Amino acid sequence: MAEYAKEINRRRTFAIISHPDAGKTTLTEKFLLYGGAINLAGSVKGKATARHAVSDWMEIEKERGISVTSSVLQFEYDGYCINILDTPGHQDFSEDTYRTLMAADSAVMVIDASKGVEAQTRKLFKVCAMRHIPIFTFINKMDRDANDTFDLLDEVEKELGIATCPINWPIGSGKGFKGVYDREKDKVITFADTEKGTKEGTSLEISLSDEDTLLENLGQEAKDKLFDELELLDGAGAEFDLEEVRSGNLTPVFFGSALTNFGVEIFLRHFLDMATTPLPRKADIGLIDPVEQDFSAFVFKIQANMNKAHRDRIAFMRICSGKYDAAMEVKHVQGGRVMRLSQPQQIMADERKILSEAYAGDIIGVFDPGIFSIGDTICMPKESFQYEGIPTFAPEHFARVRQVDTMKRKQFVKGINQIAQEGAIQIFQELSTGLEEIIVGVVGVLQFEVLKYRLENEYNVEIKLEQLPYEHIRWIENKEEVDVQRLQGTSDMKKIQDLKGNPLLLFINQWSIGMTLERNEGLKLSEFGRN
Repeated sequence: MAEYAKEINRRRTFAIISHPDAGKTTLTEKFLLYGGAINLAGSVKGKATARHAVSDWMEIEKERGISVTSSVLQFEYDGYCINILDTPGHQDFSEDTYRTLMAADSAVMVIDASKGVEAQTRKLFKVCAMRHIPIFTFINKMDRDANDTFDLLDEVEKELGIATCPINWPIGSGKGFKGVYDREKDKVITFADTEKGTKEGTSLEISLSDEDTLLENLGQEAKDKLFDELELLDGAGAEFDLEEVRSGNLTPVFFGSALTNFGVEIFLRHFLDMATTPLPRKADIGLIDPVEQDFSAFVFKIQANMNKAHRDRIAFMRICSGKYDAAMEVKHVQGGRVMRLSQPQQIMADERKILSEAYAGDIIGVFDPGIFSIGDTICMPKESFQYEGIPTFAPEHFARVRQVDTMKRKQFVKGINQIAQEGAIQIFQELSTGLEEIIVGVVGVLQFEVLKYRLENEYNVEIKLEQLPYEHIRWIENKEEVDVQRLQGTSDMKKIQDLKGNPLLLFINQWSIGMTLERNEGLKLSEFGRN
């Protein structure tokens, strides 16, 4: 057991969350640069001539310059083995982000210094807070004009309900950005705009007591302002407390510029010191310890067609305990079968590496012949337990889907089903018409565009989408006790069913839900589907 405790304890698995354009993908690239996983950071924006971000692999992501799916990247740095889960920043993909956060032990929140806490950050933060996972804040883009530092910290505390503790403090911003003051070292680290794609940069470390050198490098105004702010900070900021950080009540805050590489390595070093090793996970038999227990994992993501040449499906698993060996047999608990995991691999964006072993904290992708579902548990054959499930979000937008060429029915059904199994969309049918009429539900409207794009490019099927006015969906909890066909609804209600045959009701107006319940005594409706 002890032989792999060392391997597990050097693992750090975290997700990066942010509002779109806060610089998350740039920060991810710079981490990889320091770990030697890439030699040159590419420009992230979707310009035709530029290299695309390493973590964006789907064609539509490259074209639009947004992350649509969550990528998994692993690299080594300073004796640590780091697993980064890069998440979509766009709010229309919050469900994918939510599932990804289930596989992380901590989260790095990237905030744009000129915009502060934005809508998407709030939503994702709530997910982290629900799971009590440690949050580390990187306030980015200090090389551009930024909001007042105290205001930024105040906003994080008020909006997200978490205490802040600045580990370093910015000196100016935009053209006047001089660097940061490191509170632990009691030194000023001067800002140098490095070559964009490299990690080498020169920056001086000046002791706070060396006033002459400070004056020479910062100028009188910036020096005076720094001293004034530090006096205020000592009276205002929360004390650093590692236990509070690890229980998700206090967020350490760092300032820098991912684009110019300033402050990224400082952040990475501190983060690795503060972040936890892989944590025990809740299962139906209690907590599963990563070191003490044998191999176990759960599926948090399924992705079809990552490799155009092979038309494959990959199930991503977070290893929760023990050591995985490619030769071992494991049990797929929900499927009730003992099997070998096929083609276990680590995926660096679209590059793959076949694995012979992996440890708790690691993320592996395995070939899925269509047997895995999101939330499934994998463990040793002699064991039998299940990790807690991953809730599904109720869709908020609906559209009727029609094929342009009805001769391609088979490809259409296969494609739409495979994309639905990934969890990005939910498929429903009209209760009366059956399979011919398909209704798609999504959390964000951009998912419709992705669905259309992927069906055309991956399955060679053209579709027409007709958006429907429904905004609210309810599952019928006691379907055995009610005659669904004879339900007395409202004029804005539609009866549909999911792929498992469960009846559902769609409503345009929120108030219609209450009215339908009043008109049908004993009817029970739920916002969550059954997995």
